[in-house]
Amino acid sequence: MHCTNCEGKSTKVLDSRPIEDGHAIRRRRECESCGFRFTTFERIEKRPLIVIKRDGTRQAFSRQKLVSGLVKACEKRPVTLEQMEDIAIEVEKEIRGSGLSEIESEDVGEKVMDRLVAVDDVAYVRFASVYRQFKDINVFLNELKDLIDEQKGN
Repeated sequence: MHCTNCEGKSTKVLDSRPIEDGHAIRRRRECESCGFRFTTFERIEKRPLIVIKRDGTRQAFSRQKLVSGLVKACEKRPVTLEQMEDIAIEVEKEIRGSGLSEIESEDVGEKVMDRLVAVDDVAYVRFASVYRQFKDINVFLNELKDLIDEQKGN
């Protein structure tokens, strides 16, 4: 590691600490030439995850964009931001764990809805109406009937 002060090539590690729940390491270093101290971070490099949109375009997966959609669906509902972030994290973990490098946006939406229905019915229907693009009231009513039937069965 080169010194950020004198560009010296020899540094020593003074302290290493895990950060970000063990997904990264923070290191304090000291240049053996000039004595300058600086901090470096070591993180696991994640392979990019691409979402294929309905129109065929591709874009990088964004957990923040997913949380933003959940915030809209959960507006004025008793769902905490932490619950929304947990759903987004779980979905991302599931997708990355599948080994896929590309995923359809509809599949992402289905994974979110599978989790959201257990948290809040109204937020689920709001999210589903956007993701499933309900064309008319009958499609919407069918979705509500399915939800009601599912609840009766539990």
